[in-house]
Amino acid sequence: MQRNLFDPENLIQPASTPGLTQENAMAVRYAVKGEARARQGTMVAWRGSLEFERQGQGVGNLLKRAVTGEGLALMTVSGEGEAWFASDAAHCFLVDVDDSHGLTVNGKNVLCFDAALNYDITTVKGAGMAGGGLFNCTFTGTGRLALTSAGIPLVLPVTPEAPVYVDTDAVVAWSPQLHASLHRSQSVGSMVKGGSGEAVQLKLEGEGVVVVNPGEPKPVPAS
Repeated sequence: MQRNLFDPENLIQPASTPGLTQENAMAVRYAVKGEARARQGTMVAWRGSLEFERQGQGVGNLLKRAVTGEGLALMTVSGEGEAWFASDAAHCFLVDVDDSHGLTVNGKNVLCFDAALNYDITTVKGAGMAGGGLFNCTFTGTGRLALTSAGIPLVLPVTPEAPVYVDTDAVVAWSPQLHASLHRSQSVGSMVKGGSGEAVQLKLEGEGVVVVNPGEPKPVPAS
């Protein structure tokens, strides 16, 4: 077991180019030369001359977080070196964002991203003070973004003829040009009887894609 684990071909060598790359199914590598952004608590290893500093969200986003309870607790990674990011052995995948294709993401699914990207906390129309992934972060600009999912994600096309309904606890990301709204699939009578446990979904309409966890994440135990 140890002989196989430490074979030379299993040792990770220095990156040949800067930027964000997939290390394996559950980790990404960021070869930093300047600055990068990451969700706090996701760095698992690093080497080189790097500094990690907590990053403020700005007054506007802090106010939104106070109202919605959703936000991105970020850190800035600066210097020159390599850092590896992962989150509870979740699957990781990369998305390239540009001026033509932004992305709206659940904050809890963000791992790390290029410092050139901008983000803003947005709300689903009609969500009110509800939770369950209804307050999200829309990324714009040009750069690469690393996200996590509870397994290999489902990528579903959305068309004007075929809107998609997604459990609010399972949605990972969607095209920002889609129209998002809440949809109630249970009658009042069914809810009185206890319901099916799937009372409200996120309805996505228009032209684009939605990324979905292949299962609802388990609740975090109270500390």
